[in-house]
Amino acid sequence: MNRRAAPAAVLALLCLTAGGCAGGPSLETRDAVAASPGDNKNLVVGSAGFTESDVLAQMYALLLKHAGYSTRTLTVANRELYEPALESGQIDVVPEYAATFADWLNAKANGPDAPPAGSPDLTTTMDNLRRLATPRGLTVLDPGRAVDQNAFAVAASYAREHRLKTLSDLGRSGLKVRLAAGDECVKRPYCEPGLKKVYGIDITGIDPKGVGTTQAKKAVQSGQDQMVLTTTTDATLAQFGLVILADDKHLQNADYIVPVVNRSRAGGAGPTKALDKLNKVLTTADLASLNQQIDSWRRLPQDVARTYLEDKGLL
Repeated sequence: MNRRAAPAAVLALLCLTAGGCAGGPSLETRDAVAASPGDNKNLVVGSAGFTESDVLAQMYALLLKHAGYSTRTLTVANRELYEPALESGQIDVVPEYAATFADWLNAKANGPDAPPAGSPDLTTTMDNLRRLATPRGLTVLDPGRAVDQNAFAVAASYAREHRLKTLSDLGRSGLKVRLAAGDECVKRPYCEPGLKKVYGIDITGIDPKGVGTTQAKKAVQSGQDQMVLTTTTDATLAQFGLVILADDKHLQNADYIVPVVNRSRAGGAGPTKALDKLNKVLTTADLASLNQQIDSWRRLPQDVARTYLEDKGLL
């Protein structure tokens, strides 16, 4: 994902007002923060500074404004900074990813070696995420239909030749596969180890070209590699003649898009109702299309967000 750094002044402000960049509110104040859902009329919507987070934040801000709230957006491209700011109320709403955020909060609460809180099962993931978020004064709203998970793509011609639609098909084929991915893929359970264990795919090596980079996609397009690690909302695959193989055994965690709010400021019925409207319409394919409009067509996130919401009758 294309992340940009937040302005130094913003980061300094958040560090000061959040009580330090690492922790957010003290444990003594968290019960009070979580006690009563709030409905503040002036809300700050946070973005993590990459395309998808930007457009989601813009949609959240527009939906809240349409519901009668005064909103502004703030980019803080670092979870270590924006999550404590969310706890302290410097930021009121952020778009997050259920499994990833569950694991992040779990590591923060229980240490980096804690068993994972995210899982391929959405219900389990959401239960764990809410259990971890509530003591921090955070409310996790319901997930919608859109999910941004890791995904594996091959050349469309390769898929046709070998009759591949799923990762199980690839495992059964016995084909030797060189995988373009980040160098961490050799250790991550969702990557090389999982592909071997869950699907029986014969991974012969990792080509360390990064996750979903142009270089990695070109390597698969040319036949240098046979598969690339990307994401389910990657809208550029067709440009390289690539298609995603379905994760039919659910190796990947349930990284559904979820709004996370500061409970005391934005946990009331008003913000929840406004943000829930997006759940009924936004799909993974929609999100990929929105990303493409920004990254490939060079449209502004706020314009893309407004057009989408208007087209869906939400504004």
